[in-house]
Amino acid sequence: MRNPNAGMERLAVCLLAFALLALPGLAAAAEKGHGGMPGMKMEGAKEVHGGMMKMGDKVFSGKVGPWQGEARLMDMKAHIEKAKASGIKMEGMMKSHHMAFGLTDPKSKKPITEGKGSITVVAPDKKEEKSTFMAMEGHFGADVNLPRPGKYTFKVSIESAGKKGSATFSYAVK
Repeated sequence: MRNPNAGMERLAVCLLAFALLALPGLAAAAEKGHGGMPGMKMEGAKEVHGGMMKMGDKVFSGKVGPWQGEARLMDMKAHIEKAKASGIKMEGMMKSHHMAFGLTDPKSKKPITEGKGSITVVAPDKKEEKSTFMAMEGHFGADVNLPRPGKYTFKVSIESAGKKGSATFSYAVK
């Protein structure tokens, strides 16, 4: 029987994982004072966008329709292992990676923080899995499954304020 709260539990686990990702940086910033970590202030979307988009491996940078885009891929298994090592119990992660996709208006240099989109992952065996992007803290995010080594292709489609953009790029999991 399917758990009716599974979606909310998964969202809570993802949010907890992001909070854990921020802990080492916040500790370093606390040691150095306010000037210790640019981009960590929570005053506006630009600072949040800049901070979020520094995590994970950069897997794409380029044009996405009318915007400039950057994609970062975070290995959630590695972050869960770090959390366990520090005594935090985490269970229920369904996907192996998180894709953070930031968009910026090239004229105003402001991040695009509202809209909708999807990402299709084509695995090395050519099987496809489609996920929906959610607007999250200044970027679009989706959990994706990259279970084994090989070349994965990502097909991204985003719509915001009546404009549309798409991009296709690849990444090799080692």
